[in-house]
Amino acid sequence: MAIMITDECINCGACEPECPNTAIYEGGVEWAWGDGTSLEEVDFGDGTVVSGKEKQIPVSDEFYYIVSDKCTECMGFHEEPQCAAVCPVDCCVPDPEHEEEEDTLLAKKAWMHDE
Repeated sequence: MAIMITDECINCGACEPECPNTAIYEGGVEWAWGDGTSLEEVDFGDGTVVSGKEKQIPVSDEFYYIVSDKCTECMGFHEEPQCAAVCPVDCCVPDPEHEEEEDTLLAKKAWMHDE
């Protein structure tokens, strides 16, 4: 399951540098698949292919957010999600809308980091 940042976020930014996948962004900041990964392009399998450098619409304009498709809960990097470990207000929590098994998270890590 991916991690999400709740609206209790105080915008301290402690979580952002901890993410090994660069899946955390400040509110209002555009994100890209290639940020912090080896992805040069992403093929969605439906004929849609985007450049890893192409900027995407922010998930939130108000507070820090996590791109769920880039979140691996730090699997393969750390024993626990680092964003949750450093969050002073405990607003980095499991996202019930993006549940994934450990093997899926590890496969996502391998895909993003060309392993």
